[in-house]
Amino acid sequence: MSNPNRMPWVDTAKGLSIILVVMMYSAYNTGEYTGGVGFLHYVIGFATPFRMPEFFLISGLFLSQVIDRPWRRYVDRRVIHYLYFYVLWALISIGLKIGLFSRDPAGMLHDLAMAVVQPYGVLWFIYMLAVFGIVIRVLREFRVPHWVVIPIAAALQMWAPKPDSYALEQLAAYFVFFYLGFVLAPLIFRLVAWTQDRPALAVAGLLAWALVNGLLVYSPGYAMQPVGMQMGLAAWPPLHLTLAVAGGVALCVAGGFLSKFASMEWLRWLGEHSLVVYVAFTIPMSIFRGVMLASGLLTDTGMLSLAVLLVSVVSPVVLYFIVKRIGFGTFLFERPAWAHVDQPNAAKATSKPMPRPAREAA
Repeated sequence: MSNPNRMPWVDTAKGLSIILVVMMYSAYNTGEYTGGVGFLHYVIGFATPFRMPEFFLISGLFLSQVIDRPWRRYVDRRVIHYLYFYVLWALISIGLKIGLFSRDPAGMLHDLAMAVVQPYGVLWFIYMLAVFGIVIRVLREFRVPHWVVIPIAAALQMWAPKPDSYALEQLAAYFVFFYLGFVLAPLIFRLVAWTQDRPALAVAGLLAWALVNGLLVYSPGYAMQPVGMQMGLAAWPPLHLTLAVAGGVALCVAGGFLSKFASMEWLRWLGEHSLVVYVAFTIPMSIFRGVMLASGLLTDTGMLSLAVLLVSVVSPVVLYFIVKRIGFGTFLFERPAWAHVDQPNAAKATSKPMPRPAREAA
């Protein structure tokens, strides 16, 4: 059942987002081991311009409701919250993959130390959300206007520098989308509300966007590879930035449209619990893919990628329900009270529902 204190379309859009993220890793990691290209490569290729940008854009939509809180409370909700899950799952992932499976204690200690300053593996997204939370609050404290931040952030995204620091590289690549989610939130909320009342226009607009995006991605010059792809005209930095923002907004509109259907409740639930999938999907993904390839039961790149995707999404959900059922291990997916720096508000902050904007709650 949908939580009345949450906005269903936001969770539905997040559900689409997490599926695209897991699909990318499923397809490219499978392609790396098989050396082939499957049909999911082309699906995720279509989403290349906006796959991660829209995740950051959606993450910034509700920032205005917490940005002006006292520093201690803000850091608790927008920094410590993400760092808790980053540290926990980095310990689990590195301990299992390097310490247990590879039996390399020295390598495990090295990776654990490096994970402090360099975002580790797929968990880089959570790490960067904590970094973005600090950066945007500092900009707010110094009253740097939007018209200064946006052009600089956009220029960094188009420049795409490759410094030695992976964190700085990702800051340049994605901060603009997080910031735009913060700034454009009122417009996006109004647009989604408007299109929800006009489903035919919403579908027509989404089809037009999909056609343009697809033509630009798969225009002459594109090259599909087992691990990644080279886009066509969409690779031109200003166009890439434009398609990323357009794709992020399009997924919000799609979330608004799909959230009206009861049959899409599973997608809304998945978006509400996207963190569950994000932090835990790589372990079952690696195990299942390895077993399939070693056994020879499933070796076709396309079908194996699809199977890996399904297992990678479902396994964390099953684990979540087991944890909730037995009452042990909730710390894996819910931040415990001791992991708060704003103790008087810890109980409220843990698993706190996403508030609606005032106009939506009316």
